[in-house]
Amino acid sequence: MTYENNMPKSESLFSKRIKAGKRRTYFFDIRTTKGNDYFITITESRKKITQNGFERHKIFLYKEDFNKFLKALEEAVNYVKTELLPDFNFDAYSHESEELSENQDSFSTNSGENINTTNDGKIESENNARSRNSIDDVEKW
Repeated sequence: MTYENNMPKSESLFSKRIKAGKRRTYFFDIRTTKGNDYFITITESRKKITQNGFERHKIFLYKEDFNKFLKALEEAVNYVKTELLPDFNFDAYSHESEELSENQDSFSTNSGENINTTNDGKIESENNARSRNSIDDVEKW
């Protein structure tokens, strides 16, 4: 367990990274509570233009709110797609084949080791993936 601002921070059991543009990345992490329950953190990390570093915003989502959150998110996205921008091609912005983080599913084990599975089913460690492809470092915390 690591500490941030003198508060214990639970380790991530699962992590998914979505690179969104040049300066913005989203992280979806599953963590445990002190009572061995689970929650999701959604983190937006943006690189600051004028300074070195990152600006972060987090949402903590607990299991009792999963269905309500997902329903509201789907309704909001569908409203934009069908009512506000029905002629917009949202699929044109799916750059899944261009980024390592979006070509692979990635997860962290309980020991903190990051494991990646590629689209063709191969499994590789994060160190091998980094040496194979150079990607921008993004600070999540």
